[in-house]
Amino acid sequence: MPIIAKGLEGVIANSTSLSDVRGDEGKLLYEGYNINELAGHVSFEEVIHLLWHGRLPTAAELLRLHEELADERELPEEVVDFILCAPKNANPMDVLRTGISMLGLYDSKGGKDSLDPTDSLKYLRAASITAKMSVIAAYYHRARQGKDLPPINKELTESEHFLYLLEGKIPSQEAAETLDVCYVLHADHGMNASTFSARVTISTLTDIYSAVTSAIGTLKGPLHGGANEGVIQMLQEIGEESNVTAWLDKTLLEKKKIMGIGHRVYKTLDPRAPHLRAMAFQMCEGLGENKWMKMAERIASLMKEKKGLNANVDFYSAIVYYSLGLPTDMFTPVFSIARVAGWTAHILEQLADNRIYRPLSEYIGPEEGKKVIPISQRE
Repeated sequence: MPIIAKGLEGVIANSTSLSDVRGDEGKLLYEGYNINELAGHVSFEEVIHLLWHGRLPTAAELLRLHEELADERELPEEVVDFILCAPKNANPMDVLRTGISMLGLYDSKGGKDSLDPTDSLKYLRAASITAKMSVIAAYYHRARQGKDLPPINKELTESEHFLYLLEGKIPSQEAAETLDVCYVLHADHGMNASTFSARVTISTLTDIYSAVTSAIGTLKGPLHGGANEGVIQMLQEIGEESNVTAWLDKTLLEKKKIMGIGHRVYKTLDPRAPHLRAMAFQMCEGLGENKWMKMAERIASLMKEKKGLNANVDFYSAIVYYSLGLPTDMFTPVFSIARVAGWTAHILEQLADNRIYRPLSEYIGPEEGKKVIPISQRE
């Protein structure tokens, strides 16, 4: 008998070896590795290899992956032209979505059968999209400020290269390492909304560009990737630590959502949150600006006390990104740059054993038997 579950809550839509979100235990695993084993111990590139191939790379394999990603960073001239011409007040996620979609037009190796599960080019396309995501996001941010677009640098890691493109100079080691850990923490997270969107799209045997475009559009939503933008906006609205209690009481009374608090899956602490919390403290102390963390800690403490809810990954990642100097509307693109590792891995996994997604729906409309009234007699 069909099961009705609004939002597919509790429904297992597919199997995966990529990541396991154990909500009751507060654990996140990538291919059997606890996230605590990976964060701060392996690079984002190593995690990309892990998700694509099911194991951490050897030194030689990591070098080859770095070279492959670096070789794929250059954007088609037409995509650069689009970035330069895009409205300066556009949402960066809209530019990223359109830019990735455009890449499909300039894939010289494209074709109907190019995404067959046995296609030797599938990893190259995954690498191409992964490498270009950060370039599109960074180039748009500079273009909307009227700044020049720095040339691609093939010597830098993914986190270093993104920060280099944003600022036009080689970033500090601390900033690059902080962002790299963020990438690792955000690389994959079970069958979340954007990953599911990517798998549904690719299950029709369309192209990888369409699938990633679907995922970006899904992540853009404020109930998914856009949540971290709301955290900083919330802190800015509160203004000072002394205002937290009154603001929170009023907001709860009005039954409004507290951004960055609670999680759909985790019933205990989000395992990624402690890593980001520690980095947020470190970044704020380094800048000599502890105001945001004091406010955040007060909110987290009160929400735990009043509602039994924990701060989630968005709560602290927002402060880390803000401390890195990223504008709030770039938070979700950064999330996309990390999560594309998981999206592409899920796309590859879906293609390896594909079945199109076709759930049922429960019809709740009028009963059969309605008759068509001539248009001249309708009121």
